[in-house]
Amino acid sequence: MLPTTSVTSRSQGNGALSPRDAARHTAGAKRYKYLRRLFHFRQMDFEFALWQMLYLFTSPQRVYRNFHYRKQTKDQWARDDPAFLVLLSIWLCVSTVGFGFVLDMGFFETIKLLLWVVFIDCVGVGLLIATLMWFISNKYLVKQQNRDYDVEWGYAFDVHLNAFYPLLVILHFIQLFFINYVIISDSVIGYFVGNTLWLIAIGYYIYVTFLGYSALPFLKNTAILLYPFALLIMLYLISLACGWNFTKMLCSFYKYRVK
Repeated sequence: MLPTTSVTSRSQGNGALSPRDAARHTAGAKRYKYLRRLFHFRQMDFEFALWQMLYLFTSPQRVYRNFHYRKQTKDQWARDDPAFLVLLSIWLCVSTVGFGFVLDMGFFETIKLLLWVVFIDCVGVGLLIATLMWFISNKYLVKQQNRDYDVEWGYAFDVHLNAFYPLLVILHFIQLFFINYVIISDSVIGYFVGNTLWLIAIGYYIYVTFLGYSALPFLKNTAILLYPFALLIMLYLISLACGWNFTKMLCSFYKYRVK
C-alpha cells in the first residue's frame, strides 16, 4: 500500500535545479507546505498513516522503505503529510484521558495532565531529542565521501514520532488494563509486569530509532544507536533486584504535577 504518484523537478541544462525549483526544495518551503496541510484534512492520507502505525509494530522496516520511496519521488526524507501527526495526537489525547480515569483524576486535573503530556512529554521532549539526534548524526555519522548529504531535521523528528508511537501505546494504553489490579500493588508480580512493559516500550523506541537512521544510505556506524540497550537491560535488572516500580513512580509524578 504505497503511493504511486511522483514529483519531478525541472532542471537546467547542467542537471542543477532552476532557482524557482530550488526555492521549493528549501527547508522553509517544505515546512510551510507541511504546516499548511494541517488545516486541510481532505488533503491528508489518513488510511496510509494508519498503515504506518500498524507496521511500526509488526514490520517497522516497511515504514522506512516508504521513506526511501518519498526521497526518490519528492526529494525529501521527511513526511510531507501531517496525517500521522494528527492521528498520533488523537491517540495521545484518548490514552491520556484513559490514564486520568484510571488514576481517578477530576476533569480539570485530566485536562492539565493532557496539556502536560502533549506539550512537554511529546512535543517538548520530541523537539529536544530530534535536535540532538539531528546534530549527532550530521556531526559524527555522515560518511566522509558523502558530505553533500545531511540528515533533515524534519526526518529526525519523524523518526522520534515513529519510535514514540509504540511506546505510547504500550505505556499509555496496554498498561492501563493492569495498573490498578496488578502493577501498583506492592507485590513482586506488580513491579515485574510494570517494569517489563517499560523495558519493551523503551526497547521498541531504541530499535525503531536505530532503523530510522540505518535506513539512510549516507550514514555510517548507526549500530551505536543500539548501545543504550545494554544500559536499559542493566537498569531493568537493578529495578527488579531493588523492587523499584517505574509505573508507580510515574503515577505519583502525574498526580503531583497536576495539583
